[in-house]
Amino acid sequence: MLETSFGLSFFLKPSAKERNLRYLYLRVTVDGIRKEISTKRTCDPKRWDAKSERVIGTKEDARALNYFLDALVTKINQFKMDLMYSEKTITSQRIIDFILGRVVSKAVLLEEFRTHNDEMLLLVPADYAMATYKRYTYTREHVKSYIAYKYDVEDIELRDLDYDFTSGFELYLKTIRNCNNNSSLKYISCLRKIVFRAMDKCIIPSDPFRAFKRKKTKTLKNPLSIRELIALEKHTFSTQRLKTIRDVFVFQCYTGLAYIDVYNLRKTDIGIGMDNKYWIMSARQKTGNETNIPLLPKALELIEQYKDHPICLQRGSVFPVSSNQKMNEYLKEIATLCKIDRDLNTHLARHTFATTITLTNGVPIETVSKMLGHSSIRTTQVYAKVIEQKIGEDMSRLNERLSSAMLSQNSNQNK
Repeated sequence: MLETSFGLSFFLKPSAKERNLRYLYLRVTVDGIRKEISTKRTCDPKRWDAKSERVIGTKEDARALNYFLDALVTKINQFKMDLMYSEKTITSQRIIDFILGRVVSKAVLLEEFRTHNDEMLLLVPADYAMATYKRYTYTREHVKSYIAYKYDVEDIELRDLDYDFTSGFELYLKTIRNCNNNSSLKYISCLRKIVFRAMDKCIIPSDPFRAFKRKKTKTLKNPLSIRELIALEKHTFSTQRLKTIRDVFVFQCYTGLAYIDVYNLRKTDIGIGMDNKYWIMSARQKTGNETNIPLLPKALELIEQYKDHPICLQRGSVFPVSSNQKMNEYLKEIATLCKIDRDLNTHLARHTFATTITLTNGVPIETVSKMLGHSSIRTTQVYAKVIEQKIGEDMSRLNERLSSAMLSQNSNQNK
């Protein structure tokens, strides 16, 4: 890559040890970024020509020092040309590293990404959920495709990452990959972790994300209404497969458990609480936060139905839960059969518990946050906004009814 500006200059700095001599320094400036380094040579300031940046005179010591400076300039210019031919970014730090004889890091992004992902896999499920690991593998594939698309190379050095790379990756995700804003930012967040890891290892000197500021799009959670939930519960399915998927989904609606938590739910996670009633007493896999949830009658009824299921007996689980992909696939079919005009998915059940089952019925948001296993009540507040929207809609309908009643009353009085 061509630099906007490039400069080399030599100058003298005072020496604490030698009063009559000064150290000779080299200053490298690339695109306004300045780096300085000592040449380890000294010079009498009376013999130094600041304009030509060379020693005055024809004595042997003057000619030797000038030859050294000329040779250094020649080597730097050659190194600069090598960087240009190999399409590497020319930076003042790179040139300083070359002068010092440091081995220029050949650490590349995709290799560092692979190392990170391999290490993460070893920590599944102790420290990370499998879904988290998969998100990082998907991100690496997106980055790999982006590098090939934009740069036509197999990998890119971590030192070459800059704002253009990060903003270009965002554009690639939103246009070529058709990702929405929030999905794009999730992938970029994964990439950012790899960059910070490289910074911690001193592979790259600065943060290429420093000027990259984006915000997630606020999405309104749209849970099932009580009418839709009842329709789902009462529907009779022709296959046990769909009935089981429905039952697991409904159980989530009455407990707020995420897919992975209901998948991992064991009979040993259910115990008697201080109120002598059954509770779920476990921890969320995503956050590790303790989750204590009183079991409502409908949830207890569903647990009872599957207590002797062969898969449950074999796994010690409460439900014979399918994969998340299969669950969501069958839930779309279930929505059609139950005439629910929206896509059902496992996470919608969690929203339904938070709003339709609890907040709408007066359960305090602090209690709901605790049952959902949220680390902060701010995470739960998004559901409260849904309630505000519902109140607004209900009041609008009330206003329409009141207006209609007033018109009817006025009409009768005029007769």
